[in-house]
Amino acid sequence: MALTAQASNPKPRAQSDDLGLKPLSPGAMFWRQFRRHIPALASVVVLGLLLAVCFAAPLIAPYKFDAIELRNARQPPSLKHLMGTDELGHDQFTRVLYGGRISLVIGLTAALVGTAFGTLMGAVAGYYGGRLDNLLMRFTDIAFSIPTLPLLIVIGAFTKSSLPIMVLVIGGLSWMATARVVRGSVLSIKQQDFITAARMIGARDSHIIFYHILPNILGPIVVGATLGVGGAIITESALSFLGLGVQPPTPSWGNMLHDSQATMASKPWLTIFPGLAILVTVLCINFIGDGLQDALDPTQRR
Repeated sequence: MALTAQASNPKPRAQSDDLGLKPLSPGAMFWRQFRRHIPALASVVVLGLLLAVCFAAPLIAPYKFDAIELRNARQPPSLKHLMGTDELGHDQFTRVLYGGRISLVIGLTAALVGTAFGTLMGAVAGYYGGRLDNLLMRFTDIAFSIPTLPLLIVIGAFTKSSLPIMVLVIGGLSWMATARVVRGSVLSIKQQDFITAARMIGARDSHIIFYHILPNILGPIVVGATLGVGGAIITESALSFLGLGVQPPTPSWGNMLHDSQATMASKPWLTIFPGLAILVTVLCINFIGDGLQDALDPTQRR
């Protein structure tokens, strides 16, 4: 009887230990899947180097970003000026580094603001449903229908183009897609048994939303935030290119393109390097977003 009972109650954990198999942690599963996405992995390295170089600009930049040297104006790339100089003799390599600090800070913080607001809006709408859901989603539809760039141009024309205002404006106009994605995820997860159990034991709605629902839909939120960084960088660059973003002498990649538009044909280096910095940054962010989407999707794990 003892042998029969022992055979009918095997211990899977012991067998797995005998075979040398251990269940992977969520972090290990994420990393195993993410590292298979070679473009995303390479993009992390490239973007990390770009961030390190830009934020270390005061230490490694050969000149001051606002140093004017008219004797060296309009110089092509050389060993002395790796990316050439502009019409005022500014070293372009230095300005690309300092401009990256501005563009990346605006992109990261604006995406954080938009993701936070969109997540809160979508979570509240999906969890409570009913009239509140209908009201919030109609407000989202109205926000979606507003053309973003013209509105940003109008706001930029009537406000000072300071860094906090640009972050709030860009972030405040980029939350709608996140709100819709989060609402759909909350609608699907709030009917599950563990949410019902949390309600039955008297957990507050805020506790259920922040400690039970949002951690289980973290994947689409992270992916949306990652892709939002690229969108915010492009928006800031567009505003600065139109002369409504970061104002000189403070450099950003966008206003460097704006300053070089009159000499694109005769002095292409003034356009190529800031444009290439925007291209590489946004491309890396998009690849990282694709890798995160695959790594956080349970159906893709194997």
